[in-house]
Formats: sequence, C-alpha cells, structure tokens
Amino acid sequence: MSRIRVNIDRLVVGGLDAEARHAFVASLKGELGKILAEPVLRRSLMNSRRTPAMRLGDAHLEPGTTGAGKLGAQVARGIGKGLKA
Repeated sequence: MSRIRVNIDRLVVGGLDAEARHAFVASLKGELGKILAEPVLRRSLMNSRRTPAMRLGDAHLEPGTTGAGKLGAQVARGIGKGLKA
C-alpha cells in the first residue's frame, strides 16, 4: 500500500474559539483521511503531478463545536470533489 502525505502549510479559520478550532481541524483530518483512502482517488492522485487550487463554494458555520465539526467535514468533502474532478 502506498502512502499519501498531505501538508497544509497554513490554515486560516477566523471566528472560532480554541475549542471550536480543534473540532474543525479534527473533523477535517478525519473526513479527509476517509476520502483519500478511496482506491479510485488514490490511483488518480498517484498519477497526478499537479497541485490544484480549488474553490469550495459556500459553507455555513453553525454555532459551537458541533457546527465547527460539521464545517470541517464539509470542507473535506469539497476538497474530495475537487480532487475527483
């Protein structure tokens, strides 16, 4: 099995307190890990040499850590869709 390593140099998310920020990042990592583990996507990424820039569209932040977690998952799914395109 090959490894895919993702480095995010900088992630700027304004308006979240420390607890919500941790929930966002944990959700983003978890969901992105699931998406990147998909065999079809893994093959596609291994054959690609590009670093895509993506517009993910609108995302809405609900209050609290639950809302931040949902937002992290939404962002990860948006990245997944962009990588599959």
